[in-house]
Formats: sequence, structure tokens, C-alpha cells
Amino acid sequence: MSKTSNWATLGDVEASNSPSKARKNRFSLRNAAWTLATIGLIATGVFHYFSKHDSSWAHLRLPGTEGRFQPCRNHEDADRLKNFQQCAIDNLLETGLPFLEKALPINIGDFEERRQRLAEALVAEEVDAFVVEPGYTFKYYGNVSQPEWEVWEPEERPFLMIVRPFDDGTGNIKANTTFLCPSFEAERARLLGMPFTEAIQIVPWEEHWDPYITLQQSDVFSDLTRKPRLMVDEEMRDFIQRGLSSVGFEVVGLSGRVEEVRQIKSSSEIEILRAVNTGTVEAVRQVRKCLYPGLTENEIAEALDSALRAAGMDPFFDIVLFDENASNPHGGTNGSKVLEAETLVLIDVGAHLYGYSSDICRTFFPPFFEKPLTEEEKQTFAPHIAEKLNVWNVVFDAQTQSIHQFRENETAASVDIAARTVIDQAGYEGTFTHRVGHGIGIKAHESPYLNKGNHKTLLKTGMAFTSEPGIYLVDKFGVRHEDIFVVQGEGEPELLTGRRATGPWDP
Repeated sequence: MSKTSNWATLGDVEASNSPSKARKNRFSLRNAAWTLATIGLIATGVFHYFSKHDSSWAHLRLPGTEGRFQPCRNHEDADRLKNFQQCAIDNLLETGLPFLEKALPINIGDFEERRQRLAEALVAEEVDAFVVEPGYTFKYYGNVSQPEWEVWEPEERPFLMIVRPFDDGTGNIKANTTFLCPSFEAERARLLGMPFTEAIQIVPWEEHWDPYITLQQSDVFSDLTRKPRLMVDEEMRDFIQRGLSSVGFEVVGLSGRVEEVRQIKSSSEIEILRAVNTGTVEAVRQVRKCLYPGLTENEIAEALDSALRAAGMDPFFDIVLFDENASNPHGGTNGSKVLEAETLVLIDVGAHLYGYSSDICRTFFPPFFEKPLTEEEKQTFAPHIAEKLNVWNVVFDAQTQSIHQFRENETAASVDIAARTVIDQAGYEGTFTHRVGHGIGIKAHESPYLNKGNHKTLLKTGMAFTSEPGIYLVDKFGVRHEDIFVVQGEGEPELLTGRRATGPWDP
């Protein structure tokens, strides 16, 4: 027998030569297997016992969870969690989803109207053309996002949309759109089905050409006897801007009336924003009804996402934070904290509908923490609960004051200052650590941005904003309320989230 034989092979040879040894070996292996199984069963029972009675045993780090802790559940717990998720879905669907009734996808006419407004704005700003590459702004005017153009990564070959205003001969300004496109991608560009009633115009460039010189020498700017002035937005990458400048174009940043085209929402956009934001708030309310002790932040987030999808919305972020975790506005913890009766829950969530975003936040107590029926009952709360109630109300009052500033020609700064003043005067100066809000549309965060330093931006009718003041007490808890409003002249703004919260038991 070879000296390289392993131990398993040697044992097999010995067993085959000695029946008694074979029986002995089989008996020993059987005993070892039973012993290991018994130890495993005992360990499993002990673990399940402590996982139900000791929170330190409640979570395990599992492979592939990227640092997020997941609950270790027995069959009873797993069934309860499954029922919770189904409860959230059923509750939302049983509302009948009335918030979706008036929302319709953006159509070709809407895109043409946008480009028309853009052309008029370019004339007003004395700009020859607006240039944009695939991204949110390209999506707004041409319905192509960056991933829809190049799914793997942002392309190094420029693919640009150029919108130029021209006089149609009757004194009316019209939009003329051309695409600078790599030659080998020209047919794919046509297959994108961009929202144009006629065949798109393409200026192709070969791989060994300079694309910027190709654009400069094309018919797009042949009528100009001076350096063409191009406006780009914040999504335009630096190497493209430098390329345009290097061949003689004057490149300027997004501003003025051109920027307002996307900031000021049409009636179609407002209806979609109303639908997706009202629906997202309603999903939070319906999920809350299903909460029970022991759920983790991650489990609630998963159930909320499932409910949103069931209603036809597409969640893209979901922040669920309990008590001290919510003192960091955007979280950062691993989602394993467990829900208890006196927990103050903060949920900040966004979803998409027809390409438009929701971004709402609610802070509340779980349904199994009994709501006081009278003011006298509130007086019996422990100091830490009374503090939560007080902070909830201060933040709500701050949001109310900010809402009154959503009026034509008020400054963006005034909205932030109104909310911040309430919080500071209530004794919580320094605990409101972010701006009060931002514009919202196809992106959850769009300009204008509502911070106390933005005195130059004036609000216009049709601009849609979040109002989301907060108070964050480190190692204790955080409270934030967030709703969406659209400016309506000099009167009060229109609420696009159905209704505001009315209390920590009624978000």
C-alpha cells in the first residue's frame, strides 16, 4: 500500500479485512453523529429561549448582510413577521388607493411644452443653446436617464442634447433640438423612442474626430457670426464643459429663467407629486397599524417597501429609526434596534411614480402604546415621555410657521428662518442641524434649496418644496415632520401629502 494513502483509505482497508473492526467503526461513527445532533438540538433550544427573553441574543451577523444584523427567528416569529408584512400590504390596498386616480404619465405633449418653455427662457437669458448629457435634466426634456443610455457606467463618449431657440418667421420662438452622438450609437439613439413627433436630428462623430469641433462646425450654429453661448446644468461633467470651451464655445452655468423651467411644476407634474407623496404617507400610516413589540427597524422598512410596491409605487430609500438612533437625521446604525411600547419611531421614506419622487417623514408612537384621553392623563407620563411629546409639538409648530412663508416672492431663506426661530425660542437652539427643505420633482432633492443663507432665490408659483424641520437630541431621540407644498401666489401653499400629522398617535 502506498505511503501516501490517507487515513480514510487506511480505515476502509482495515474494515474490509476485519468484520469486527468494521462493525466497531460503524458503531463509533453512529454514536458520534447522535452525540453531535443532540448537542445541536440542545444549543438550538437554549438559543431560541434566550433570543425570546434576552435581547442580547436577538440578532446574528449573517453572511452577505454587509454588516446589517438580521433577527434569528423561530417558526412562530417567522409566521408573525410574515403576517405583519401582509397586514401592511392589505391595509394600504384596502384604502382603494384614491390618491392615484388623477395622476397620469407624462406624455409627448408635456415634453414638447417643456422644451418650448426652455427655448423662451434661453432667449430671455440671451443664451444661444442649452446643452445637457443623459441624467435627470436630460430625462426632464428628453426622457432618457444616464442608466438608460449607458447601463454599465457613465460613458466617456459625449452624447449631448442641444436645444436652440429659433424664430419660426412669425415672431414666435420655437425649440429646435439636435443630438451630438457617436456615429456607431446613432441608430441606438433613434431606438430610445425619445418624446418627439418627428425623427430626431443627429450630428454624428467618428471615434477619431474631436466631438466638440464636430458640433462647432455643424449646421446647429451656422447662423451665428460670434462665439456661441451655451448654458449647462450642474450634471454636466467637467471634461465635457472643458471640451466645449477649448474649441471656442462660451459655457455658462444654469441660472435665471432657464433654471426656473424645471423648478416650476406643471399641473400634470403636481398631480403626480400629489399622488406619490400622499400615497407614501398613507403607506406609513397603514404600516403603523400593524406594528407589534419586538420588530426591528429593518423589518419595518421591508414591510413598508412591500406595501409601496403593492400600490404601484417604487421605493428608493427607506429610513426607519427608533429613539436615540433618530438623533442622527439620516441614521447610520445597522437597523437592529427593537420596537418597544414607549419607542418614538421616525420614518423618512421616498418612492417613485411615473418618474416623480416622494420624500416624506413621520414621527410617532407605536399603536400598542396607549394614547392619553385627557390632559390629566398626559400629566401622569414619566419625564422622558413628556419630553418626547413636547419636542413633537415644537417641531410641528416650526413646520407650521415655515408653511406660511411658501408665498410668491418670499425668499428661500425666510422659510428656513421661520422654522428655526420657533425651535430656538423653545430652548432647542443648535438641535435643528439641517436646512428646512428643498425643491422636489423627478429628483427627491432639487433646487431651490431652503436654507437660512439663500436670500437671493425668490419663490415662484408652481414651485414644490419639502418642509422638514427637526430636533435631534443625541443619545435620546429625534423628531422630524416632512410634508410637500406647492406655492400658490401670495396665498397659503397647497399641501401635496393629503394631510399633515395631527399628533404622535396620528401621523
